[in-house]
Amino acid sequence: MSISSEQKNERPGVMKAIRQHEFGGPEVLRYEDAPVPEVKRGEVLVKVKAIGLNPPDWYLRDGYKMLPREWQPKVPFPVILGTDISGVVVATGEAVKGFSIGDEVYAMVRFPSYGASQAYAEYVSVPAEEIALKPENIGFTEAAAAPMSLLTAWQFLIDLGHDEPNPLQPYRHEPVPLEGKTVLVNGAAGGVGHFAVQLAKWKGAYVIAVGSGRHENILRALGANEFIDYTKHNAEDIVSGIDLVVDTVGGPSTGRFLKTLKKGGALFPVFPLGFSGAAEAERSGVTVSATQVRSNGSQLSVLAGLLNNGTIKVVIDSVFPLADASKAHERAAKGSIQGKIALTV
Repeated sequence: MSISSEQKNERPGVMKAIRQHEFGGPEVLRYEDAPVPEVKRGEVLVKVKAIGLNPPDWYLRDGYKMLPREWQPKVPFPVILGTDISGVVVATGEAVKGFSIGDEVYAMVRFPSYGASQAYAEYVSVPAEEIALKPENIGFTEAAAAPMSLLTAWQFLIDLGHDEPNPLQPYRHEPVPLEGKTVLVNGAAGGVGHFAVQLAKWKGAYVIAVGSGRHENILRALGANEFIDYTKHNAEDIVSGIDLVVDTVGGPSTGRFLKTLKKGGALFPVFPLGFSGAAEAERSGVTVSATQVRSNGSQLSVLAGLLNNGTIKVVIDSVFPLADASKAHERAAKGSIQGKIALTV
């Protein structure tokens, strides 16, 4: 890689980052010095302005305890958490086209991986195919909060964008047509949920949002036609004839939504581990399908247009400085997150 004098001035040898040297709770996150990453062929170096938090951050932090032991990855310590960033390009590697020093960008970095993304830091190296120009009409915080959650909703509902197999199912995930359909989104106020509500509405669906009562106003503002307060009602007891359920909570309880679906409907659990209703789904003619979100710069470029024109809005729950990442994780652990949690650098 050749670096101009301008690039050299923007690339110090040491940066601040959040690192952990063992698995555990938020207390294992340390704000400390770390080496600035090298920029390899096909990569750019981004000076980070903001970072979006996502569930895989705390899954990795605590050692993926929710996975079977044989699935728990080996992680080399120290590890830097995080995948979602926005910032400014300060150096480019060989063979990079389409990005220049000074470009404002956003990305989900190297996902899925276990500790290779390294986003909780002042500088991050990013494969050029995983980044896109930041939407001009939103700030760095909103841009950083979007990638993983918005790409997840997009790849589940609109365009998968890859052919990588999902190890949890033998068939390729296929989005379903949404226009004129009734779509129920469980966990609608969360990161993936609030984007799923908006994308389904944009595509012409009638949207039923399920969340706690305090989220009703924001979900209706985002386009939900109906709202169910799960603290008062079980959605599966009061709705039926649904075309698609997007369960952003997922897990073993996702099978309860099978009885809400019409024959030929679909259930998309974002977290499919523990689903045990395959036989019931087959009897009911319901497709149950999930996918693993993957980094995709070209999709982020498309989504930038929707973020720019206000079709998609990013809801921010709370913002913390990078040094207080442990406090951000404590906030996440309390649950009932409205939109996304972010860090600023």
